Amino acid sequence: MPMNPKKYRPFPPVALPDRQWPNRILTHAPRWCSVDLRDGNQALAVPMNVSQKLELFSALVKCGFKEIEVGFPSASNTEFTFNRRLIEEKRAPDDVWLQVLVQAREDLIERTVESLVGAKKAIIHMYNSTSPAQRRVVFGKSKDEIKAIAINGAKLIKERLHRLKGTEVRLQYSPESFSGTEVEYAKEISEAVMDVWQPTPERPMILNLPDTVEVAMPNVYADQIEWICRNIKNRDSLVISLHTHNDRSTGVAATELGLLAGADRVEGTLFGNGERTGNLDLVTVALNLYMHGIDPKLKFSNLSPLIDVYERCTGMTVPPRHPYAGELVFTAFSGSHQDAIKKGLAERENTPEAHWDVPYLTIDPADIGREYREVIRVNSQSGKGGVAYLLEAEFGIELPKDMQREFGPIANDAVDKLGREVSGAELKAMFWHEYIDRISPWQLQSFDTESKNGVVKCHVKLLRDHHPVEIIGEGNGPLAALVHGFRKIHTFGRVGIRFEISNYAEHALSSGEGAAAIAYIQIKTTDGKSRWGAGVDTHIELASVRAVLSALNRS
Repeated sequence: MPMNPKKYRPFPPVALPDRQWPNRILTHAPRWCSVDLRDGNQALAVPMNVSQKLELFSALVKCGFKEIEVGFPSASNTEFTFNRRLIEEKRAPDDVWLQVLVQAREDLIERTVESLVGAKKAIIHMYNSTSPAQRRVVFGKSKDEIKAIAINGAKLIKERLHRLKGTEVRLQYSPESFSGTEVEYAKEISEAVMDVWQPTPERPMILNLPDTVEVAMPNVYADQIEWICRNIKNRDSLVISLHTHNDRSTGVAATELGLLAGADRVEGTLFGNGERTGNLDLVTVALNLYMHGIDPKLKFSNLSPLIDVYERCTGMTVPPRHPYAGELVFTAFSGSHQDAIKKGLAERENTPEAHWDVPYLTIDPADIGREYREVIRVNSQSGKGGVAYLLEAEFGIELPKDMQREFGPIANDAVDKLGREVSGAELKAMFWHEYIDRISPWQLQSFDTESKNGVVKCHVKLLRDHHPVEIIGEGNGPLAALVHGFRKIHTFGRVGIRFEISNYAEHALSSGEGAAAIAYIQIKTTDGKSRWGAGVDTHIELASVRAVLSALNRS
């Protein structure tokens, strides 16, 4: 069927010509409220049982959440039982507020208040829907009738607060579907609830303004929030709260702009679990603040265990490309990206106190419990930088720059034939096959030297295609003597093999007794061609000799 855009219309903008939020910057974290156990739970095909909810609640507390919406206790026995267990078993720390959601209906309010008896701190969150579509389609009521529902619900809650003696109670109201509601009417109905609850600066009320369904660009939501903040009465007696969904995939953007617009508090879920396309992802917003140098006041320094709890309890999974938390988000397959990351990390080692500025990495993976070895992975799209990084990170093989340029394409061709990602161990095997295990035609049997008056003489026993060959040479060092010996060699009707050593590097591969050393040597032959070789031995001199033979065998 052809698409028909004429059936839709743009959402009308808010009249706010002197909007202030575009010129503001965020300087501190908001108050956070997790709604995983209510909003996230109701979005699951199989809702969490009490044990799973208890495990996830404990994980949220460890993250540092001080306000947690624990459910809809009037909705089911499971929800009610969970709330009672939190209170009766004293599972909630004294500084954590248990938030419960309830519609503006007397029977539901009665059950909700009953669920909170004995709690240390509680937030009663009442809501009713206010948008034109909800008023027309769902309720069939006028604005005044919808407002009357909110007023009546607020009175029913206030009348029952005396039953929560010993509990510190906060009250919260949500004009649900606020983002689709006329701002003037949202203000009117919110102020009507305020008239009942009588908030003060000392005992403020939470006014939650949900982007229940994203119907506009995030800048429009920011305008709505700023308009309310500037026009609602007794703003100093309110905590303006945001609750965004992700229908247009801009839930994070809407929240960040809403905070610029004057909001104080944010509701959301871990990794954005929630109805339809999900709720706001609290982890992303918190770490976005962190990457700008703002303490988010939440603890996400080890994301992997949190992901495990989340996936075990909800049955959901964190996608591999999910911001910060995904398996692949600190992974680079592109060769140019890998090279830039490798250079950025190397610079970072020399300037650890400088501000983080590594190409392609918005934050240090280690800050959230990830390791650098996860950063670089290699497939057919990778380049020399990624290959070199993995060999160095996993095996301590520090290829010289020119050797990286030689081995990179060799490895890339091999990986391309496999048609998949390869591990560090597979890359090492490729390197060993190409360089270390090259023992034909030349293979070392023994290498002896003696030094006198600054001149080193060498006596070398080799196999040339399995036939014994001996050479003797001299020079100002063992390798110079070896090169000289090859120039004098008489073998297989050939007099002299001429080449020069143009590059040399070596380092230890491991520490302790019997530690191996690796040498890298580049030779240049008389025809102007260059080849690299590599050798490994517990004696660095023999590792260098093996590297020369490796280069000869490859030339």
